[in-house]
Amino acid sequence: MKYQVIIIGGGPAGYTAAEAAGKAGLSVLLFEKQNLGGVCLNEGCIPTKTLLYSAKTYDGVRHASKYAVNVPEVSFDLAKIIARKSKVVRKLVLGVKGKLASNNVTVVNGEAYIIDKNTVRCGEDSYECENLIICTGSETFIPPFAGIDTVDYWTHRDALDNKELPASLAIVGGGVIGMEFASFFSSLGVQVTVVEMLDEILNGMDKELSALLRAEYAKRGVKFLLSTKVTSLSPNDGGVAVAYENAEGTGSVVAGKILMSVGRRPVTKGFGLENLGLVLTERGNVAVNNKMQASVPGVYVCGDLTGFSLLAHTAVREAEVAVHAILDKEDTMSYRAIPGVVYTNPEIAGVGQTEESLLAKGIPFHVIKLPMAYSGRFVAENEGVNGMCKVFIGEDKTILGAHILGNPASEIITLAGMAVEMKLTVAEWKKIVFPHPTVAEIFREAL
Repeated sequence: MKYQVIIIGGGPAGYTAAEAAGKAGLSVLLFEKQNLGGVCLNEGCIPTKTLLYSAKTYDGVRHASKYAVNVPEVSFDLAKIIARKSKVVRKLVLGVKGKLASNNVTVVNGEAYIIDKNTVRCGEDSYECENLIICTGSETFIPPFAGIDTVDYWTHRDALDNKELPASLAIVGGGVIGMEFASFFSSLGVQVTVVEMLDEILNGMDKELSALLRAEYAKRGVKFLLSTKVTSLSPNDGGVAVAYENAEGTGSVVAGKILMSVGRRPVTKGFGLENLGLVLTERGNVAVNNKMQASVPGVYVCGDLTGFSLLAHTAVREAEVAVHAILDKEDTMSYRAIPGVVYTNPEIAGVGQTEESLLAKGIPFHVIKLPMAYSGRFVAENEGVNGMCKVFIGEDKTILGAHILGNPASEIITLAGMAVEMKLTVAEWKKIVFPHPTVAEIFREAL
């Protein structure tokens, strides 16, 4: 019952830390109260992208005539789309289990409770450790709207498993989760209305590109209510009425279903975190240094609980850094180039500074904007579709950030991320030979 490393939480941070520590020869115990893979694998990143790919395929076939391909009839089977999603999740969860087993990680399926930095209890059993890594992730935040208890609302989890399409859907929150579900359901013919409190969707992404994406979805029939505050919810003829107010006054949206996607918050309760006496940030997150060490020696925190970035790929890198610190290997965490991606159709992705962040920080910059049509491959594969690439360059000619609207933004943004992280100058990045024709050549065209 004694381990060199105990990890609480089996999401991307937890299972990455467990695998890395086990591979290094440490004795490792991992606690997970639900399913290995966490929210990302079971009810977030992977299942949503599986659904979105089905919707994208359906969109592609419906518009095949643009590419001189005639498809006389096209339809979809929602139940089979959901079943395929579940199959993909099961396969990947088994993959995680296999990796942990092959690296001698002991997995306990149960709720862990921290007694102190060296002692964790689960049920009647106590376990001792030399190092404790906390990776408890985050949970959906449900605002206390008036009438919230009177309506049958969806969270992302409910939307993922629904096997019947509503005639209409109101989405409260125009962030990443909200826009990805707006993309999925609107592609399948559902009338979607997005209610967003801020003046633009996708807060934190490049505002100009977010506005272009919103305009594209508005053309497809998605309705947007920006700078709009939800005031109350109420049942309405088998659906939900969403009352709101904005600069134009008050109004309401009536929909068959409502999806709550206003954001997520770190899980901080229920596992004894308070027993450690850790230093917290002003926002209530656990304070860590650049080696992911908390204020108590031997305690490490990775993933959403740090509050830096509620993204799976950030959590994975944080976990690697934490294990390297335990192994006394030189490594530090950098947040200079964390990519952000929204898997709508078209995709939008960005890394590094945005125009808004540069202006707010008073950092001088030069911006280059190019239509995605400067890439021959993009033109060949995106008939009648527009897009944009933006690259921000500092006074010293280093790459400060880059943002793309257009497929496949998610697959090529890492090229810009490497340039930002390594502080490449325009001249240095231009020396890289890009294969032709590729959509990624848009960066070389910009340079």
